[in-house]
Amino acid sequence: MRRIARTVRLTSSVAVAGVLLAGCGLLGSGKNGEVSDMDMQRAAERADQILYATVGEIKPEIEWVHRATTTGSCDVTRYWTVMTVISEQRRGNFLGVVERFWKANDYRIEMVNPSQDVPTIIATSPEGFGTRVKFGYKGQAFFEVTSPCVEKSKVAGPKRVANGRAYEGEIPTPNVRSAFWSAETPVPDPAPSP
Repeated sequence: MRRIARTVRLTSSVAVAGVLLAGCGLLGSGKNGEVSDMDMQRAAERADQILYATVGEIKPEIEWVHRATTTGSCDVTRYWTVMTVISEQRRGNFLGVVERFWKANDYRIEMVNPSQDVPTIIATSPEGFGTRVKFGYKGQAFFEVTSPCVEKSKVAGPKRVANGRAYEGEIPTPNVRSAFWSAETPVPDPAPSP
């Protein structure tokens, strides 16, 4: 049983890495597959816009913080951590909101992992940005956006301040309670129409 679980985790990890790395060189008519007229800084800003639009659709609002920015040879990735406790009973609703928003905005859904432990959705935006939302340790939600291959440049931190409090050092596990997202009951069915 452990071997199967380990194989499933490894296969999922390889698939995730492949989807996120595949963005480099998929789009654009620039040299070496770069997206024309975009450098790493502009790509990071676009990644931020993708996050802000996505979390803006989540109601009631969740708290999140900036986690990191990394750069590769021709791509940039922004990471954010959700600080709102999303109960196991509400994770499906949370992921459903994100998936519906991405589909409504012409994102291509690459993978949905319905795992009870680490549910994940991976998608690609119309302009080739790899996007991911996943749950990890202690049910903490994470967002990640990776650009397609762009022109190399310096990358500044995000301009917008996160809506969660700032943490010194390691970001803790989720610690902000929400009457809706943290409730340990399923979302009630809407009242039937008379």
